[in-house]
Parts: sequence; C-alpha cells; structure tokens
Amino acid sequence: MSRQDNSRKGKTSGRGKNTGKGKSSAQGNGPFKGEHRNKPSGRGNAPVRPVTPKNEVEAKQKAGKREGIRLNKYISNSGVCSRREADTFIATGLVTVNGKVINEMGYKVKLEDDVRFDGRRINPEPATYILLNKPKSVATTTSESKGLTVMDLISNATSAHVKPIGRLGRNATGLILFTNDDKLVNKLHSKGMERLFHIELDKNLKASDLDKIKEGLLIDGEKVFVEEVSYVDNAPKKEIGLKIKNMGNSIIRTIFDHLSYNVVKVDCVTIAHLTKKDLPRGRWKILTKREVELFSML
Repeated sequence: MSRQDNSRKGKTSGRGKNTGKGKSSAQGNGPFKGEHRNKPSGRGNAPVRPVTPKNEVEAKQKAGKREGIRLNKYISNSGVCSRREADTFIATGLVTVNGKVINEMGYKVKLEDDVRFDGRRINPEPATYILLNKPKSVATTTSESKGLTVMDLISNATSAHVKPIGRLGRNATGLILFTNDDKLVNKLHSKGMERLFHIELDKNLKASDLDKIKEGLLIDGEKVFVEEVSYVDNAPKKEIGLKIKNMGNSIIRTIFDHLSYNVVKVDCVTIAHLTKKDLPRGRWKILTKREVELFSML
C-alpha cells in the first residue's frame, strides 16, 4: 500500500483496484465547523448560499415527524403512481405500513415507517448517496446527544434522511458512505463492504505476526480473517494496510490487541471503488451516477 494513500488508489498487497472514474457531479460541501468561512472554496465545495438557521430546520423536521404525511402522497412522492391511483391501490389492499394492510383514506405515515406497495418497500425521497472524509473527534452516529457527529458535517448536503453505512470510531478518520437506499444497505450488510484501512501501530509489526493475520487468527474461539494485509510501501513497519469486509471497525483493534500491539491511528482509505481523491478531510461529495452504478457489480 502506498504511503501517499491517501488520495491514491490505496492498494494492499498490490491486488486492490480502483474502478471509480467518474468525477462527482456535486458542487460539494459546506465548510467543516471550525474552518474559516472566508477561505476560497476548493474543488467540490458548494456555492455560497443563504443558510436556514439550524433550529428552524430542526423545528420543521420535528413537526413533520409528528404530523406525518398522507399515505397517498407518500406513495406518489416515491414515483410509483399518481396520488389518485394511490388511493385505488390503498383501497384494494396493495399497501402495507409496518406489516399491516392499510385501507384507510387519509391515513398518515412517518418517514421512518416501513411502507410497501405490492410487497416492495418504497421511499418518498430520491435515492441519495454521499461520501464523507471524516476528521478525527467526530462520532459516527445519528444521535443528537453525542456532541459533534458525522450527521452535522453533511447537514447541508441533502434533505433526504440518509444514514451512515458501517462505522468508524470517534478518533478514526477517513471515508464513510451515507445513503437512504435500503436495497444497497441490505446488500452491503449481506455481502460485506470492502474497506481499506491505513493503520499505524505503536511499534513495528513482526513479519511472523503479519503472516498470522494473513492466515487468520483464532480469537475467543472464532476464526478471524481479513481480505488483505501488507506493510505500507516506503514506510516504517508499524504502518499497515488492512482490507476488511466487516461493517464495523472494532475488528481492527481486536486483531492487534490479540497480537499485543496498540493501534495509534486508523484511516479508511477506500470503500469498494470509492477513494479520497479530491476530497479533503471534513468534506463530502455526492456520488456520480457511475460511482453508484458500480455498486451493482459487487
């Protein structure tokens, strides 16, 4: 893995491949909290525009959650049919909400409800895909009680109700993918999501321990495997490239704790075909159509 990672292809053992070629069509990101707002916008940054006060936005969102949205409008917004046609489908029992058939006209649902038309889950929002280069000391959570979170960093990216796929620890850095595409989320949770990490340890990793990781470790009675592992090119032996499919990142510390190493730094360099190229720390981008399409090949 090249030490230059970070914006390069991020291979481990020379086998990883970056297939995402399309540039982001997004105009990009609001500044990360703490940055000087008068800096000239870099590549991928959103044009300056009036910002609605956060408390006003939150008030509207909370009001919407309390009041709900009429079921026929929810269905119509998803693109399945017109609102009038939705009334017909509701009357004939083709629509369920949280597993129950709903025939009531004017029934209201919330955005977090499981609404299905003819057995297929539908979403009233357009599918949205956002890639964030997470800085240190930011929590990967949707909770509002955890201080600064990744949701704060992408708050001006979209009004869609996206959630992070996979996790990074508060002090870990690097890529996180967000989406409201349930089909993709389920696919990645089922098949796994390849992520390449640049890891720094407190001391050089022995060649014998590197081989143990390659072969798989027996930890607490379970065999733990990684996709790839190697030393980082042109760097001290304490810098490691590790590719895993696990959706969390606790497995990284589990592996090195087992071998008596302390993990100093963790940086997610790639997610599948997505890299950090042209994406500074603390910034986000909307995925291109091509980048989204490549997930269908996983």
